[in-house]
Amino acid sequence: MQFGVFSVGDVTVDPTNGREPTERERIKAMVAIALKAEEVGLDVFATGEHHNPPFVPSSPTTMLGYVAAKTERLLLSTATTLITTNDPVKIAEDYAMLQHLADGRVDLMMGRGNTGPVYPWFGQDIRNGIPLTIENYDLLRRLWREDVVNWQGKFRTPLQSFTSTPRPLDGVPPFVWHGSIRSPEVAEQAAYYGDGFFANHIFWPKEHTQRMVGLYRERFAHYGHGSADQAIVGLGGQVFMRRNSQDAVREFRPYFDNAPVYGHGPSLEDFSSQTPLTVGSPQQVIDRTLTFRESVGDYQRQLFLIDHAGLPLKTVLEQLDMLGEEVVPVLRREFAVGRPPHVPDAPTHASLVKAAADGSAADSTADAAAAPAAV
Repeated sequence: MQFGVFSVGDVTVDPTNGREPTERERIKAMVAIALKAEEVGLDVFATGEHHNPPFVPSSPTTMLGYVAAKTERLLLSTATTLITTNDPVKIAEDYAMLQHLADGRVDLMMGRGNTGPVYPWFGQDIRNGIPLTIENYDLLRRLWREDVVNWQGKFRTPLQSFTSTPRPLDGVPPFVWHGSIRSPEVAEQAAYYGDGFFANHIFWPKEHTQRMVGLYRERFAHYGHGSADQAIVGLGGQVFMRRNSQDAVREFRPYFDNAPVYGHGPSLEDFSSQTPLTVGSPQQVIDRTLTFRESVGDYQRQLFLIDHAGLPLKTVLEQLDMLGEEVVPVLRREFAVGRPPHVPDAPTHASLVKAAADGSAADSTADAAAAPAAV
């Protein structure tokens, strides 16, 4: 399994002292979090994409390119790449460029985002959200897999004899996860292409996530990509830790109560019981996270949200120390126990290149075997 952290890049007032970080401070903090993630042995850092206050990550490839230059092993991902309002041509070129600069340490998570006004800002209509998702991603796949593309659709100008540059590194596009909180159409799309499905797993009860992942697994098998338990699944999650669980609850409560998304709503205790949010000791985080497999089966990626709601950078880096030293090593061992050998690992550039080479060899062998019969 891959373990990592994702950030939505919110600029939020610290409710304990009334201080709001500047945009520069928040951007630099996200970079510091990514570098710390590699330092403590995590596998993935993922950034969201937003184009509205109070968020700062409007250009994921800029940030990830910078992080790529300062890291050696960390896999760089997005927590959302807006497939609805970004031009597929620009996505194809931007992420292929990043793929080259990062030596293949790149994948991305497609999503529609959760900010309605972004659609008209980029010349689109939110009522076309699902059709845009389907059409734009179909074009993106072709741009990455075909050297010359002739294409016509509904939502952008046609393409005639168009070549996206640069071409994907080693001829293999970045792996794509389709992320969704509530849209079964996205789970269906991920299954249709045999891509990964990432369930945000933050705001909804486990039964909802279980249904979404179950639908994806069922349709993945239906489309002939493998058995249902071979589908590629990722989950999000929220944690806040201190050595003593009472200290964790006491320290995190003002941040939870004033968070821009769920603040001034259900109590911390109710939200924790109804969603995967875990506030407590490292052992409690381990125990809670291990239960996720009971709901969705063996899965490939676990990302934690740890830097939201105005938490100061010092506190976030302390969370990363606990994740790297105490939580993730145990999760790696425990999730490996009983994992069937036919369940795949999370895709990487190296594994995708190998699979492409194996497929080419198999195709060549099949062609050679068929040649005499065709004569």
